[in-house]
Amino acid sequence: MAAATRTIRMAPRLAAISRPVVARGTPSLAQRAAFSVSAGRFKSQVIKETEVPVSVYNPDSKGAAAGNAGQYTLPVKPAARAVEPAPEEEEVVPLEDKVYKQMPRTLQKMSVHGKVIIITGGARGLGNHMARACAEAGAKAIAIFDANQALGDESAAELHQKTGLPVSFFKVDVRDGDAINAAVQNVVELYGAPDVLVNSAGIADSNIKAETYDSAMFRRLIDINLTGSFLMSQSVGRAMMAAGKPGSIILVASMSGSIVNYPQEQSCYNASKAGVIQLGKSLAAEWAKHNIRVNCISPGYMDTALNNVPALDAQKKIWKSLTPQARLGAVDDLNGLCVFLASDASGFMTGSNVIIDGGYTLY
Repeated sequence: MAAATRTIRMAPRLAAISRPVVARGTPSLAQRAAFSVSAGRFKSQVIKETEVPVSVYNPDSKGAAAGNAGQYTLPVKPAARAVEPAPEEEEVVPLEDKVYKQMPRTLQKMSVHGKVIIITGGARGLGNHMARACAEAGAKAIAIFDANQALGDESAAELHQKTGLPVSFFKVDVRDGDAINAAVQNVVELYGAPDVLVNSAGIADSNIKAETYDSAMFRRLIDINLTGSFLMSQSVGRAMMAAGKPGSIILVASMSGSIVNYPQEQSCYNASKAGVIQLGKSLAAEWAKHNIRVNCISPGYMDTALNNVPALDAQKKIWKSLTPQARLGAVDDLNGLCVFLASDASGFMTGSNVIIDGGYTLY
């Protein structure tokens, strides 16, 4: 508004400079249009000159009279554009046996050396980064479950290529119990019973008022976030029990299962994640006798592709302002916690909900 006011105030001055004085009538439509274009250019555009005219009014030793200009032009060469280096390909270096054997006992316990790990939602985003972290921490084999065929195949192939580890992809919808059971059984046949489940598959419906939220959308949200967490835990838990081996199940919930978010309205998403947290605690109590641990990771606001849209820019500023660390979580900020909960270092830890949110829930 201030810029517009300045433009209106300058109009008479600019007009007086650009044309001879004539009878002062109302400017024609064509004149007003021409002025609008000129004013816009004056305000926001930089004209790129190919040469710079120069006039030098500096008497020289030859006695040039004052007021007589020496005139010439300077050629303008466009500045060479800096070539941005191509982004470096992210390395994933697996933990080798010889390195593992040289590690102190405490660090050995903090690895996932020799473990078979199933990761849902592992085709992209947080799940994919946790899969990479498990590979670096010594996993024996990794199975990625995801509903996206193309991304899943690509991610599994890339992880295998980078690490040389056995990696499999299973196109599985976490709402389909029969498909889950078939896939888990195949993991057992390929690599042995799973040691770890990281269930990061989920969806988020946000900025929808509760009074207008479609009931079919609510059922879909609960089916993927909560029912999917149960079906995956049930199938992997049974495989662990059948093999008589200890295991760790990690459910990715959300801080939204413990607090109400602001400013967006997302009561249904919050309810689904609260259910995941309570499911994790209940399974932890029930399956402790089988030496199966169940814990939840509850991330705060994460800088994932799902949040990287212009429509959320205003809200992201608010989220950051309410977070003590004044930032969103990076896509690899869950990696260390994931590996810790999957490892034997967290052997006395079950039924916990670990909030990792940059301090958001402190306020």
